[in-house]
Amino acid sequence: MRNWKFAMASTILGSALILGACGSTDTQETSSETAGEAVEGTVSGDGSSTVAPIMEGIVEEYAGAQPGVQVTVGTSGTGGGFEKFIQGETDFSNASRPIKEEEAASLEEAGIEYTEFELAYDGLSVVVSQENDWVEDLTVEDLKKLWVEDGKTKKWSDINPEWPDEEVVFYAPGTDSGTFDYFNEVILEDEDLVSSATLSEDDNTLVQGIQADPNAIGFFGYAYYVANQDTLKVVSIDGVEPNNETIESGEYSPLSRPLFTYASNAALTDNEAAYDFMTYAIENAGAMAEAVGYVALPQEDYDKDLADLEALK
Repeated sequence: MRNWKFAMASTILGSALILGACGSTDTQETSSETAGEAVEGTVSGDGSSTVAPIMEGIVEEYAGAQPGVQVTVGTSGTGGGFEKFIQGETDFSNASRPIKEEEAASLEEAGIEYTEFELAYDGLSVVVSQENDWVEDLTVEDLKKLWVEDGKTKKWSDINPEWPDEEVVFYAPGTDSGTFDYFNEVILEDEDLVSSATLSEDDNTLVQGIQADPNAIGFFGYAYYVANQDTLKVVSIDGVEPNNETIESGEYSPLSRPLFTYASNAALTDNEAAYDFMTYAIENAGAMAEAVGYVALPQEDYDKDLADLEALK
């Protein structure tokens, strides 16, 4: 497997990935590959940019195993991905939060049955520029004070009078992002996000903005911090820094969370390529998650995913 943790620093996703025709020759075995069965067809997905680094790696590795399958993956955000999934435009939808009740209701209304597969753990990471030499740790209450809109100009000195009397510059995922939804739930508690924030569904835009400004702060998936740790500084939350151990154990609370993909049952049963790709994705999700900077699930969770997939056959 390629060294994805470093490769992704310069290649984390554009708006879409169409990698079915070319890929790494250093691949892991899948059930179909082991059996010597070549598969042909097309598979389409969309959704979370947080999940994207895992799927980007899996798609490219899969291309070497099954060059006859073209897999296309967009990154319109968790909410945007579900919109396309509900319209029947995609075979699977990547998500950095569980599906919402209204999304599930819309899928039921559209007659689309689906299966949820858990892929990895993430620790939503709060980051500042490495030029920021005053912030090391924030509490959950500090985060809420910073990020909730209160009609006032936010300054670092509002949190700690020893910090600079400089205006805070905010970067955050767009409102279609599952990461935005998760932060909204556990930090903002459904209050309005600070109105001055620059919002983007592209995490690379957030990374670049924070890198360039010592007064900037932002948040996104842990893998994007890992890929850019030479130019970003992660902030501990209530004294706990995100890393593999604290994310997996849940000690990095409340910002640890699972990552998902949701697959259409019809696609899995009617499209051999979709079934084969999803099998490969589940079999390799743990290793790829670790390679790009996330945290693998316990093996029994992947075994359950594979059993759920097998039950659809």
